[in-house]
Amino acid sequence: MSLYYVQKFLFEINRQPGLQEQYRADRHAAIAPFELTGEEVAALTEPDIGKLFHLGVNGQILMHFAAFHQIEWADYLQRMRDGIDEYGPVREGVYAITGYEGTDAHMARLTEKEDN
Repeated sequence: MSLYYVQKFLFEINRQPGLQEQYRADRHAAIAPFELTGEEVAALTEPDIGKLFHLGVNGQILMHFAAFHQIEWADYLQRMRDGIDEYGPVREGVYAITGYEGTDAHMARLTEKEDN
């Protein structure tokens, strides 16, 4: 997996109007210069916010990409939660280091502690 290149693409598209226009015209061509796996390309071209979060994309970078796609804040947050439910815990990056498994797993642990 090439999390660095996924985040590099997102960083650049979030700041470069020329890349934004290229992406709007041909998503695959805009992504081609970056060293990405098929899974990453699919997540970026759909776009699949939940999959990107699962892959480890930083939420600060990802929220701008979601806004670019006119995804409202509450929907953005839900898509990240859905990504954890559908694809499993975050694979790589800062969220994987913290062991973040999603809000449902966190609530289950809190409830378990309260019951004991």
